[in-house]
Amino acid sequence: MEQIVSQISTTTPTCAPSPFDHPEADIILQSSDSVNFRVFKLFLSLASPVFETMFKLPQPAVGANEDTKDSLPVVPVQENSKTLDTFLRFCYPSTLAEDPSLENLADIKAILGAARKYSLDLIERKVCQALANPKVLEAEPLRCFAIARNARLKHETITAARYTLRQPLIPAWFAEINMITASDLLALLTYHKKCSITVAPLLLNLDWVTSHYGSSNGCNWLVSGGSLGGTFGFGSDRGDSKPCPCPRNTKAKFRLWRNTPLSWWVTYMEETFELLKDTPSGGIVKSEAEKTIRKVRSGGCAICSAQVKANMEEFSDLFALKVEEAIAAIALKTNF
Repeated sequence: MEQIVSQISTTTPTCAPSPFDHPEADIILQSSDSVNFRVFKLFLSLASPVFETMFKLPQPAVGANEDTKDSLPVVPVQENSKTLDTFLRFCYPSTLAEDPSLENLADIKAILGAARKYSLDLIERKVCQALANPKVLEAEPLRCFAIARNARLKHETITAARYTLRQPLIPAWFAEINMITASDLLALLTYHKKCSITVAPLLLNLDWVTSHYGSSNGCNWLVSGGSLGGTFGFGSDRGDSKPCPCPRNTKAKFRLWRNTPLSWWVTYMEETFELLKDTPSGGIVKSEAEKTIRKVRSGGCAICSAQVKANMEEFSDLFALKVEEAIAAIALKTNF
C-alpha cells in the first residue's frame, strides 16, 4: 500500500467536479494537488483488484484519526487531479462518466502508469489503443516509441518505430528520452539505417515500374508526355495532336522500355530517393509527389498540368507501396 497511498496534503483541499462530488459516495480519494474525489468503492473494486484488496483491509473507526471528511475516510494518492479524474472516468459506468479521449502524450503516459499501478487492465488496453492512434503517432512518433518501449508494449513499440522513419535518422531531443536505454536508442537507429538501405535498390532497378504499367502505352504520360488530343496521357489518333513540349531526361538508369521519361519525373525520383536515405517512408514519397504536382502545374505545360495529378497520385501510391513492402522485411531488433 505504500506505493498507492500518499501523505495527506497540508493544502486546503478542493472538490472534484461531477460525477466525483456525489453526496452518497462512500470514500474520498485525495489527489497529490489536494483535490477530493468522492467516489464509490464498488465501482473502483470492480475495475481494479488493487482497490478491491485495499478496501477489504480493516478500516479505522470514524474519528480515530484526522484522515476523514464528512464522516468519510480520505485516502491520499500519488496521482495529480488531472490523472486521477481521467482514470476514474474509465472506472465509472458510461452512464455516469464518458471515457475521456487520450490524444495528449503526457496524459497517455500518466494514465498508463496509473493503469499498471492499480492493475486496471481494461484501461491499459485503451491506452495502448491511444498509443497506436495514427494522429498521435504522426505528431510524436519518438515520444510514442519511448513510452511504449518503457512499458514493454511490443506491438505499440514496433508501430511507433515505423512512424519514426518519417523523421531524420538522428533525432532531436525529446521529453521521454530518459525512459529508454542506450540499447533501445541504438536498436531504433540501426532499424532506421537498415530501412534506408533496403529501399535504395528501388532506384537501381525500375522493373517494378514497367511491371506495373505493362508497356509504354500504359504510362504514355511519362515516356511520351501525352498530347493535346489525348486524355490523361494516353494519346490520340487525331492528326492535329501536339506532343508535350516538356524536356526529356536521357540518363540511362531512368529509361523505361528504352524510352526517355519526362525530366520533371526524373527530378522527382532523384530528390525523393535522396530524402529516403534519411527518412525511408512511404509518406515521404507521397508528400514529394504533391510538391511535384504543384511544380508541374506552375510550369506552364497545358498537357502535363491537365494530367499530372491523376497520374502522379497513381504512381506515388505504387512507389509508396514498394517502399513499405521493403521496410516490412526489416525487424526492430530488441527484446520484449
